[in-house]
Amino acid sequence: MVNAAVQDILFFAIAKHQLTVVGTDGSYVKPVKVDYITISPGQTMDVLLEANQLASERYYMAAKAYSSAARTDFDKTITTAIVEYNYRGKNIPSSRSSTPLMPLLPGFNDTNASINLLSQLRSLADDEHPIDNISGVYEEDFPNVPPLLFDFTANNPPPILNTPSVATEVNVLEYNSTVEIVLQGTNLLAGTEHPIHLHGYSFYVVGWGFGNFDKDKDPLSYNLHDPPYQNTVAVPKNGWTTIRFRANNPGVWFMHCHLERHVTWGMAMTFIVKNGNNPQEHMLPPPPHMPTC
Repeated sequence: MVNAAVQDILFFAIAKHQLTVVGTDGSYVKPVKVDYITISPGQTMDVLLEANQLASERYYMAAKAYSSAARTDFDKTITTAIVEYNYRGKNIPSSRSSTPLMPLLPGFNDTNASINLLSQLRSLADDEHPIDNISGVYEEDFPNVPPLLFDFTANNPPPILNTPSVATEVNVLEYNSTVEIVLQGTNLLAGTEHPIHLHGYSFYVVGWGFGNFDKDKDPLSYNLHDPPYQNTVAVPKNGWTTIRFRANNPGVWFMHCHLERHVTWGMAMTFIVKNGNNPQEHMLPPPPHMPTC
């Protein structure tokens, strides 16, 4: 399934049924059974449904938006469809309920529920099949330190911080370098989740937490054994998420929040990944029929 909503993180569930998540963003994960999923805009999930309930009942599948932003209005509609079992040509029993059962979805602003699935996702990696080396350690040269450090998750940050600066700078990465990015949420404006998407790459989600990232303590809890491999991850409200990837796809790549209005506010940046030494490690030239600027 894919969340095609432009602005909303969604809760999704099917009444009386558990869902087994087996993949995210095109990569397998260790199966996780949940009562509901949380899926970000642009994110994809592979989910298994076992039809193991009473055939005499009908069941709603339902989705609704999640938003923790205070004083921000949004569409609270619950969208539904009906799941019913096929009797393979036999007569449907007269006892089948005319009113489908409704799943229990978390509250619209239940932050703990929103990170429930993220906290359980693990890749298929194990000791015999380890992940690509993502254990590099970086100091001040990468990731870059924000130009202005403040209490990112304070209750009342200075209003002057609400206006972002706009620039045309990019971040240049050496080919095949190992990159770590700490995505720090803030309490500016409404203070909400941010589903971050990176073009051209999938990345390992090695850590997350609430509050301000602590560079001395939080890396100690990183999952470097079997982190999920995704291309979109929701940074928790007033929290942080750490991702790692190997820069082995040369080109110009956009990273942005998948809440489209946040992109217009400047929540986006660009990486340029340089060519490698060998011809197969170079960005391909534009096709001959492509018009010039």
